[in-house]
Amino acid sequence: MTFTNPSRDEIKQLLEATHTIAVVGLSDNPERTSHMVAAAMQAKGYRIIPVNPNADVILGERSYPSLRDIPEPVDLVNVFRRSEHTPPIAADAAAIGAKALWLQLGVESGEAADIAAKAGLTVIMDRCIKVEDSILLPHGNSKS
Repeated sequence: MTFTNPSRDEIKQLLEATHTIAVVGLSDNPERTSHMVAAAMQAKGYRIIPVNPNADVILGERSYPSLRDIPEPVDLVNVFRRSEHTPPIAADAAAIGAKALWLQLGVESGEAADIAAKAGLTVIMDRCIKVEDSILLPHGNSKS
């Protein structure tokens, strides 16, 4: 099966409906791409929930060791992990009732996409959420 990302209109609708983003692999190092992207999304009004078993707090938010440890609803799971680590993350995203699985630029997994899609999640791969948000919602989409 060949994977195709949703249309730009569908991605825009997804971002407009998204309030809470769990970021798997979010680094507490401000020099890392995951940190910069999550900080930019947080500044636009999205609630960021870090998922990093090696940190207690990132971007002022409590960090959780896994998606399944998050005690509140998550709209979208944004993944900054290598492609081979994404299938169990997709299963966890489905288990917690997320609406979408977003694999960052350079991250692709047909297996993860199949797991998430079969559970009814929208799947986006090999795209940067910050770039897409800036293009599709250039004037902001304040969530607060």
